[in-house]
Amino acid sequence: MKRPGCLYKWVPTIHSACESMLDFRSPALYCERTGISAMIADHRRYAGHCVIRDQDVNARDFIDIGLAAGQEIMAVYAEMTISATRKSDGSPVTEADRRAEAVILEALRARWPGIPVVAEEEAAAGRVPSASESFFLVDPLDGTREFIERNGEFTVNIALIEGAMPTGGLVYAPAIGQLFLGDRSGAWRALVRGGSMGELEPLHARRTGGPLTVVASRANCGDETHRWLEQFEIGDFVSRGSSLKFCMIAAGEADLYPRFGRTMEWDTAAGDAVLRAAGGMTRTLDGRPLRYAKRSRVDLADFANPDFIATAHPELDFRRS
Repeated sequence: MKRPGCLYKWVPTIHSACESMLDFRSPALYCERTGISAMIADHRRYAGHCVIRDQDVNARDFIDIGLAAGQEIMAVYAEMTISATRKSDGSPVTEADRRAEAVILEALRARWPGIPVVAEEEAAAGRVPSASESFFLVDPLDGTREFIERNGEFTVNIALIEGAMPTGGLVYAPAIGQLFLGDRSGAWRALVRGGSMGELEPLHARRTGGPLTVVASRANCGDETHRWLEQFEIGDFVSRGSSLKFCMIAAGEADLYPRFGRTMEWDTAAGDAVLRAAGGMTRTLDGRPLRYAKRSRVDLADFANPDFIATAHPELDFRRS
């Protein structure tokens, strides 16, 4: 398959010098694209893969895991009623969350036993591995409210974090049959029908001028979001659940996703990885790339995100209020 994407649009001033580096053998170029620190101990990069302590990781390796988790979710989705309980933070959890997470954890630990896994329901139960430079972040059912409401906008999220940045991710929406991938070699989308995945289609965040298409949370889009958007020319406003918001931007279907209010790293990491692989970026309100592995902070929960802006246009000035 032809490798999607081209570094020319990120580094236009060094066009000729990059001819031999388009497969991301250059850490510096990949770092410019993702925001990751240029020096990470025990890591070697090559052509879309990452070797972490001699364990090869590729986003495509997540496909079978994501599809299996999706089958567990859809089995519960097909039931006449969906029961949910409340976690300590007030968010809902269902049997589908637990079943999907069990499948993902078993598969990740079997395939990469040396890489820790931080998963939403495990974390809620107090089972969190020690801090690590590299680890997996898992949300087995992102958009549990959408799942309960049966609108189809829920996803399986699996991400690889390296040096506090998302460098590989899978987002799978089993009810609508769409799967998204992103890593160092690019970003893709595929249709899933009857449990079988079709051909991978390259994704590129768009660079069009003019009015912006904004995508925002279906359940968490308040006055603060609308006030912040007043500084831009908005052509269209779309509501979506789960990590599909990141994926819309990665697919060139939207320009901007502002999020004010609490999210957790497992909510965002996989979609963020897909977006960055497609040429977009997620930044905090001070303009810095959103970082992961946030722990041991005063008065802040481990793995909680600050407000952020995901965009297809990294050149936008987000620091205006």
